[in-house]
Amino acid sequence: MTLINSILARVMPFLPKWVVRPFAKPYVAGEKTQDVLTVVQNLNQDGFSSTIDILGEFIKTKEEAIQIRKQYSELIKSIADTKLDSTISVKLTHLGLDLDYSFCRDQMMKLAHSAIKYDVGITIDMESSKYTDYIYKIYQEASSVYSKIGAVAQAYLYRSFDDIKQLDSPNLNLRICKGIYNESSEIAIKDRLQINQNFEKLAQAIFNGKGYLCLATHDLSLIWKLEEWIRNNNISPDRFEFQVLFGVPMGDTLNQLKSKGYKITVYVPYGKSWFDYSVRRLKENPKIISYVLKNIFKK
Repeated sequence: MTLINSILARVMPFLPKWVVRPFAKPYVAGEKTQDVLTVVQNLNQDGFSSTIDILGEFIKTKEEAIQIRKQYSELIKSIADTKLDSTISVKLTHLGLDLDYSFCRDQMMKLAHSAIKYDVGITIDMESSKYTDYIYKIYQEASSVYSKIGAVAQAYLYRSFDDIKQLDSPNLNLRICKGIYNESSEIAIKDRLQINQNFEKLAQAIFNGKGYLCLATHDLSLIWKLEEWIRNNNISPDRFEFQVLFGVPMGDTLNQLKSKGYKITVYVPYGKSWFDYSVRRLKENPKIISYVLKNIFKK
């Protein structure tokens, strides 16, 4: 079955969307705002926080970028109106970073003021390395206006340790993830074990500094190694949280972490651009294909 899953995951990008949709459903909270609000409400009831992402990255016009920013502003208002325990996550290329830096910076500042109005946090997602400096520059300016704005560091980049040192402050809110973009070996670690070791090094650097840390990984061995270090060093639960992607199977790990009093945040994507995102997730975790097939045949 493993071989079949892998083959199906590779051919998914070439199939019609109606074929892929059942396999995408576990990873994406629908296409409409009401869909994602319902999913987040259920997560909150189960004791989990969330961060919501409107799927999509690169856009072609400033008008399109403005519409995306307005969608995020409306989402922020909806989160506040429904009293959900949720932040939002934003890619700056979705707000026009590829088109015009100053335009994107203004977009982000407008979004920050919407977030201030409704007291909803924002995380600026990290993207490929060619955007890293621009992202951190906009993050620092936006977070100087609103303290509930966070950023991301990727553990496979050699530069991330120095970035953390430069970003350290009482207002720092930083998500560490391994990194998914195909980067050169000159700037990125390729060995899985070394990436994990750097992840630990980055986490410890934040704990030894002044900031708040979001540990974003599905690697169970890494999660429990981090948790052991946290316990052994008496790190207060108000200085960190664990983060996972919506729909990624984690066994009983999340409930175990939650029972220890740790905050768990689920990254929940939604929107019309669900296809490419779902294909990436299926390639990363082909097992989900057999789960879906079993459910289809049961029905």
